[in-house]
Amino acid sequence: QVQLVESGGGLVQAGDSLTLSCVRSGRIFSIYATGWFRQAPGKEREFVSHITWRGGDTTYADSVKGRFTMSRDIAKNTVYLQMDNLKPEDTAVYYCAGGLSASQNPRSYDYWGQGTQVTVSS
Repeated sequence: QVQLVESGGGLVQAGDSLTLSCVRSGRIFSIYATGWFRQAPGKEREFVSHITWRGGDTTYADSVKGRFTMSRDIAKNTVYLQMDNLKPEDTAVYYCAGGLSASQNPRSYDYWGQGTQVTVSS
């Protein structure tokens, strides 16, 4: 089994920054890529970014490109999502996901964290 635990969410104002963390544990050798997704009330879960564990290659959704930065710390088995210049439309529950392929499709991921709430006020 794989466990993913997110932290770092909160209430901030537009223009502020937040850093989310996702700690991986368990059979993590089965995870090739880790992704961040988000889901706002009444909306479908959407791709934010993903990173390959070995190479550290990242991909971002157009809506966050230039504002969000995903990284990983191999020694700590942790991935991060640095979010700068936050906007009210970034408000959502953010989920960390692990899977065998680096995909923008949430169905490609087998393991999910419980989510962390990010709220951006205008």
